[in-house]
Amino acid sequence: MGLIERKTALEAFLADAAGARDAEVEQARPLSGGAIQENWLLDLRLHGGPHDGRHAVVLRTDAPSAVAVSLSRAQEFRVLKAAWEAGVTVPEPLWLCEDSEVLGRPFYVMRRADGVGLGNRIVKDTSLGGDREALAERLGEELARIHSVAPPRRDLDFLEMPDGNAAEDAVGRYRAYIDQLGEPRPALEWGLRWCERYAPETREIVLVHQDFRTGNYMVDDAGLTAILDWEFAAWGDPMSDLGWFCAKCWRFSRPDLEAGGIAGREPFYRGYARVAKREIDRQAVRYWEVMAHIRWAVIALQQGARHVSGAEPSLELALTGRRAAELEYEILKMTDPAAWEAA
Repeated sequence: MGLIERKTALEAFLADAAGARDAEVEQARPLSGGAIQENWLLDLRLHGGPHDGRHAVVLRTDAPSAVAVSLSRAQEFRVLKAAWEAGVTVPEPLWLCEDSEVLGRPFYVMRRADGVGLGNRIVKDTSLGGDREALAERLGEELARIHSVAPPRRDLDFLEMPDGNAAEDAVGRYRAYIDQLGEPRPALEWGLRWCERYAPETREIVLVHQDFRTGNYMVDDAGLTAILDWEFAAWGDPMSDLGWFCAKCWRFSRPDLEAGGIAGREPFYRGYARVAKREIDRQAVRYWEVMAHIRWAVIALQQGARHVSGAEPSLELALTGRRAAELEYEILKMTDPAAWEAA
């Protein structure tokens, strides 16, 4: 049974969680773009209690099958709360439901953020996001606030700590994922060997978003409205998030604009450094850009495997799996043997 069929159970949960006399889901419609998670936009009317009135909210739950490295919805909700409390521009997290009797899967509800989140559209349509250098600088500031959350945190005790060096830990993790796929990927093995050889020292461990990129934030005509998609959050090296944001694979149609396809690196770095009070290791960021292509290739292969296995037949997942070849080609260019000694 889906959300529509379980509407009565959902309304009962929402009324109880919000301290309302009763709740009415006036409209529910699925949001596109969630290959890993399933998102629904709800027009909610609460009667009585502290939240009396109408609310535009988003319900977020698992897609029919999941990616191995994704957090559970309960874990993601707690990460979102930590980010909200740190002053990050995120949709306000409202209510978590871990009772599978309500919708058949755990879910949480957060406020709706207005704006556009499609990466291709944001890059192409320069009327969105306001001044692009200011947007890149603001995103640097937001990332620095995320990185202000550091262990130990009892509310985030489910996040694993890297085993020693974060880069070496990532090499081992992605190599294991490739082995689990059961097919040879020599270009990825090459890239992993390069990353193993040139792994930078981990100087600090913080909360890393791990998917901080164009396509995972929302903008309106004036600027940023929300940072989204926290299912990959973890403890890690802060430079890894900067590398992910700047990686060529996330610049869409503007590979020349190294900060997420929207601006050069300098405004992004400037905003980050001002708020984080942390030195940016530019060489480490470049390293993590190589790792970003490896990681995205692994995720693409995992998503493709969901289709191939028959667990979730999907053209979107099948096409995502095909992207691994593009990423492998970029990895080979970035790790050309001629660059090894220079590195």
